[in-house]
Parts: sequence; C-alpha cells; structure tokens
Amino acid sequence: MGVANRLDLTLRLVQGSGQVSVSELSQRLGVSEMTVRRDLDALERQGLLRRVHGGAVAGPRREEGAGFDAREAWQAATKDRLGVAVAALVEPGSRVLLDAGTTTVHVAEHLAARAPLTVAVLSLQAAVRLADRPGIELLVVGGRSRPGERSLVGPLALRTLESLVFDCFVMSIGGVHAEHGWSEFSLEDAAVKQAGLAQAARTVGVADATKLGVRAFGQVAPLDAVDTFVTDAAAEDPATHPGGPATLKALRDAGVETVLAR
Repeated sequence: MGVANRLDLTLRLVQGSGQVSVSELSQRLGVSEMTVRRDLDALERQGLLRRVHGGAVAGPRREEGAGFDAREAWQAATKDRLGVAVAALVEPGSRVLLDAGTTTVHVAEHLAARAPLTVAVLSLQAAVRLADRPGIELLVVGGRSRPGERSLVGPLALRTLESLVFDCFVMSIGGVHAEHGWSEFSLEDAAVKQAGLAQAARTVGVADATKLGVRAFGQVAPLDAVDTFVTDAAAEDPATHPGGPATLKALRDAGVETVLAR
C-alpha cells in the first residue's frame, strides 16, 4: 500500500472511530508501529487529527472540513479513472442516487457525459459539481451535513430516500471484505447506504484498492447486495494490497461483476 493510500485509510479509521491506538492501526494497516506514529504525526501537522498518548483522536470540528479536501487530493488520478469507469455504466435517462465520498465527486464530474439524467446526491461536494450541468436534473437529498465528509445523513435523509425510487445507486464504501461484506466507518453513513440499496434497482459499488480487505465499524450489507463493483487495477497486486485478490475472488464468487479501471 502506498503512503498516500495508507494516510487516507489511517485518517478514515481515526475519524470513523473517534480514537484509535497505534497498535490497532498497526494491525489494521499491516505496518510497523513506528510507521504508524510517523503517519499520525504527518496527519497532525496538517490539522487532520490530534495525537494523544498511544494513538490519535479525530480533530476538532472546526478543522474537520480540511479532511475532505486533503483526501480528495490524494490519489486524484486513480479516483478520476474510477469516475470515468462508473459513469460509463450509467444509462442515459436513468434516475441515479449518487453517494457521498471523495471518489463519487469524480463520478459526478463525468456523469454529464451520460445526460439526460436525474441525479439525487448525498454529498454537498457532488451537488456543486453537478449544479447547472446541461441535461442533469439535480436533486439534493435533505439531511444533516456530516463534517469532514460533507455527506448528508440522519432521519431527514432517510425519510427522503424512502420516498424515492432509483434505477441505479452509485455507492462509495469504506471497506469491502471477503467474509464480512460491505462496511462503513460512520454508522450514519452506513444507514444511508442501506436505505439507498433498498430503493435502487441496481447498485454499482466503487472504491479504490485500499478499501479491499478492510472491515469498517458499521456493517452495510453482504457482498451480493451489490451488482457491480468498480475499483482500480492495483487491487490485483497482493504485494501492495494484500487483501485485494481474495476480496475480488469473493466478489466474483458472490456473483458481483467486477470492473478494474486502468
């Protein structure tokens, strides 16, 4: 796993749990505790978290917005390739639910090429990218904006989703595991994803290779709840992504179509 990908996953683990120990991060990431400490120090210098004895805690609310900007910049080229691949799977004329996350912002950038579309977004960032695009009817799902993610969550978001039906749900994910399926670091985000799955005729999951083999805190669904999964080709390399090949095999065995963006 590259440094940028490892920092991305480290930040998500800390933000999702609120507080994580060095030893736990070492086990989850498969690196030494010394490497974890260096990574935490680097993230603290960027104001993305706060170091405490034996680990780290999520940064204060006023700094959380920086987390999204920093993670969106990491692996931007990879995420853009994922965005192109996902957009190509969306049929013109579809009613699409677009999930929150740094990768789905790149999906939003490329959806205009598939117009006409009706797109409901669960992300403030995606809403900005799609606003005023020709051929895109934009709906912003209500709810509370979760700092650090800019995702729309909570009872209002869930009630809105229950009243809508979609042809396709483009779902980002914090972790996909061969045995434990799809999971998310935030329980609120996990609940919104479950609602999206229930209201869509088809679900396309998308995540970069660092999310394969990861089991996050909030369970979302079993592997076969998703129809197609798009990730980057690095997921096939066990040297950089040890959990990648086994997760891809489990997905295919579960009947999930896998697409590798190159």
